[in-house]
Amino acid sequence: MKQAGPASNKPLVFIVMPAYNAAPTLEATFQEIPDPFKENVLLVDDGSKDDTPNLARRLGIHTLIHIQNKGYGANQKTCYVEALSHGADIVVMLHPDNQYDGSRIPAIIEPILRGRADFVMGSRFLQEKRPFRSGMPVYKYLGNRFLTLAQNTTLGLGLSEYHSGFRAYSRSFLTSIPYLLNSDGFLFDSQVVAQCAAKGFHAAEIPVDTRYFPEASSIDFWVSSVYGIQTLRVLLQFLLYRVGLSKPRLFTLALKDVLSPEYARRIFRDQEDSNPR
Repeated sequence: MKQAGPASNKPLVFIVMPAYNAAPTLEATFQEIPDPFKENVLLVDDGSKDDTPNLARRLGIHTLIHIQNKGYGANQKTCYVEALSHGADIVVMLHPDNQYDGSRIPAIIEPILRGRADFVMGSRFLQEKRPFRSGMPVYKYLGNRFLTLAQNTTLGLGLSEYHSGFRAYSRSFLTSIPYLLNSDGFLFDSQVVAQCAAKGFHAAEIPVDTRYFPEASSIDFWVSSVYGIQTLRVLLQFLLYRVGLSKPRLFTLALKDVLSPEYARRIFRDQEDSNPR
């Protein structure tokens, strides 16, 4: 992987893939990534039982492996810490299940490059009924619409959805939120968007096509229901913070506050180098 150097003026973009049993779809996902971005693809394997790590290496993807299954949120934590440690200016999270169109990476980083946003969502809902045409289950559609209405009402970000597996973040955003304190499970994503609102960052979105097929990862009805209830609890936590009745660490700390000294040096070394002692 390429690492940012002091003479480089071009933003360094990392593509991260939080993977678990992704062997059937990984190669197709990787091939859709535009060639200029393939040099800096990082896959974190969360204890897969299939051949995901070996396939990733054969494809030339830099691969890290958790010693045991830690969860979707824990996987993202490793992804972002490693990308930031290598000097990433923009981090794109792309699920390796080939559900999202990786060729849209140039479009999803464009609002960040232009300074219009620090967090960009790849939305399935910018064109009416598009998720139905691509096979989204009815219960997922209804749950997504209800939670999105609740999140827009509470967070005020004005997005068409909040639950996509295709996202882009600026370095400034990721280093300003204590995402290491977030859930190790699926709730991680809902906490990140609440942190975006709490910290006053700008969010944007682009349309993205999705595919639903047996090999694509998808949480079942029960897990989706638990996730929905947990997301509503995050919104309540945000409301209490916004009116001054609570000061949760999720919304008041930054990444540097929750990192080990070693990783703080790796991620913030440019700041330390620019501050003469």
